[in-house]
Amino acid sequence: MFSSLTAWRRRVAQRAVHAGWAWVQRTGAVTAERPGRLRFGALGHGTRLAFPQGTVFGEPWIHLGDHCIIGEQVTLTAGMMPDLDLGPDPILRIGDGVVLGRGSHVIADTTVTIGSDCYFGPYVYVTSTNHSYDDPHEPIGKQWPRMEPVDIGPGCWIGTGAVILPGARIGRNVVVAAGAVVRGSVPDHAVVAGAPARVVRRWDPERGWQPPLRTPAPVPIPEGITPEQLLALAELAPGLEGGSSEVAAERRASEAAEYRSSEAAGPGGGVPEVRPADAPREPRPAGSAPAAESGGAPPA
Repeated sequence: MFSSLTAWRRRVAQRAVHAGWAWVQRTGAVTAERPGRLRFGALGHGTRLAFPQGTVFGEPWIHLGDHCIIGEQVTLTAGMMPDLDLGPDPILRIGDGVVLGRGSHVIADTTVTIGSDCYFGPYVYVTSTNHSYDDPHEPIGKQWPRMEPVDIGPGCWIGTGAVILPGARIGRNVVVAAGAVVRGSVPDHAVVAGAPARVVRRWDPERGWQPPLRTPAPVPIPEGITPEQLLALAELAPGLEGGSSEVAAERRASEAAEYRSSEAAGPGGGVPEVRPADAPREPRPAGSAPAAESGGAPPA
C-alpha cells in the first residue's frame, strides 16, 4: 500500500512540475504585446521569443520582423556590451518569418542582417567580431577585435552548429551544411559545407543542380488532400519500396491526383478506396500524360 501511495504522489508531483513549467514558458515568452523587460527597436507582429531567453542586450538597436520564431536560450546582442549608445541606425536586423533554433547566438558588434524566411538549426553562431592576434606578445583576448558586417540573404537554411564569421556575405536561398564555418562570399542558390566552407553544389539555370541531386525531388501534397487520405497514401508506401524511385514517385503522384479529383469517393468519410500495391492498374488512355508530366508532381 505504501509503495502505491508513493508512486501516486510521485506521479502527481511530476504532473504538477510539468504543468508549472508549461505555464512559466507561456508566461515568460516575449511578444510585441508582452515584451516584458525587453524594449526592442522593432518587434514584429506574431514574433515570439521562447522562454527562457538567452543573453539579450542592446535591444533598441535590434529589429525583428513579423512572424519570427526565436527558440529557447537564443542570444541576441547589439554592441560589445550593454548600455552603449550605438547611434541612430539598427545594428541587428532580422527579416520576416525567420526561425532561430535553440541555443543559437547572433553577436552584432557591427551590422548583421538576416534576410526574410531564413531557418537556423540549433546552436548556430553568427558573429561580426573576431579577436586579432597581431601582437605575439599580448594575450589574444586583450587585443582589440576586428569587426566586419555580416549579411545573410533571404530564404537560407543554416544547419546545426554552423558558424558564420565576420565579413560573410551569403546569397539568396543558400544551404549551409551542419558544422560548416563560413567566411567570405557565397553565391545565390548554392550549397556550402566544410571548415572553411566551400561550394559543393550550385544551381545552373540551364542544367539544374550541379552536381545533380542524388535523391528524387519530394512529391508535394496536392491541395484538398485530407488527413485520412494521407494515411491511406502512407499505407501504400510498403508496396512501393520494391520499385524504382521514378515509378514510386509516379504512383504516389497518380494516387494523389485521383484523390484530389474525387470529392466524395467511397463511404468511409470521403476516403477513397485504396488498391493493394500488387493489384493490376487500369491502362492509361492513349495520349494522356503521367502525373509527373501533367503538373501533379515535379519530375524526379
